[in-house]
Amino acid sequence: MSGTSRDGIDAALIRSDGTGHVEPLAFLHHGYDEDFRSRLAAGCDAALALPVPAAHPLIDAVTAELTARHAMIITDLIDTAGLSAKDIHVVGFHGHTVAHRPDRRWTWQIGDGAALATALGITVVHDFRSGDVAAGGQGAPLIPIYHGAMTAGLGRPVALLNLGGVANITAIGEDEAMAAFDCGMANALIDDWVQQHFGQPYDDGGRIAAAGTVDEAVLQAMLDHPYFMAPAPKSLDRADFSNGPVAHLTPHDGAATLTAFSAMGVAKACALLAQPPRQILVAGGGRHNPVLLEMIARFCRAEVHDVDRFGWNGDATEAEGFAYMALRRLRGLPISFPGTTGVPVPMTGGIINQP
Repeated sequence: MSGTSRDGIDAALIRSDGTGHVEPLAFLHHGYDEDFRSRLAAGCDAALALPVPAAHPLIDAVTAELTARHAMIITDLIDTAGLSAKDIHVVGFHGHTVAHRPDRRWTWQIGDGAALATALGITVVHDFRSGDVAAGGQGAPLIPIYHGAMTAGLGRPVALLNLGGVANITAIGEDEAMAAFDCGMANALIDDWVQQHFGQPYDDGGRIAAAGTVDEAVLQAMLDHPYFMAPAPKSLDRADFSNGPVAHLTPHDGAATLTAFSAMGVAKACALLAQPPRQILVAGGGRHNPVLLEMIARFCRAEVHDVDRFGWNGDATEAEGFAYMALRRLRGLPISFPGTTGVPVPMTGGIINQP
């Protein structure tokens, strides 16, 4: 999984039947160097400028390198687990989202599934989102089906929040019905701001935001974005929001305001749920930011818990989820649903590439 935070690749190994049983086995993270991160960001900008996905020299070059980096981390993960390629049934390859435009009936995750399958000698499933979008769905979030498997023993109702570059929430009712959608930004804008003003990859421990003051006028102006009033299911592109509204603030006040913006997006999402959650389980990198979590708890009036307290690895959840969905794809089981992406009927997704 290469997520919208653009910090690197997460790789997870699980054993599962693609239904209720999931056993996490191993996890690795490879960070991106600044040069590749910059080229990946430039590739995203180039993709957003195109009317439809198309060949592009920069994007093509980034795609090839991204695929090679995935082959490297997968090989390392298999070695770490003491296994070999023949022990692996399938690889779920999300790639990296360079543009997400469900309003135009397309979404674009770069990554060459056929090349990865050949490099590894393992079956690869990639391009999980395009079929959903082509059928009228949002193509995101896809992780709710895995959230359901993760929480099978916790009782219902339950809500899980993933704080990556973008935030998404999954609410599972007593009847196992799922509602899920993107809430707004999570780490993406905060990371960009901190990198620009402090030369740090992220706000470690939320210390920068904690030293600033939230500008309420700017916050409210950002929350007037029509996305927050739109009904669910709905999804976002990383580029749908920017740091422009906080550009005039001091570096610390900007970080504080962007952190509050992320938290308020979650609060507005919870207000759209039929039953606003009393407990929220949090995965993703944003769970390491106590200032963000405190704001979410306060704005949502809910208890907020790190998923690690249940013995899970909150850094691995998204990568594990795409491994799980690859198994479901091989069995022809659905990965998206009317209540999660807005697709008309439950459907599977992904292209199967044989080595």
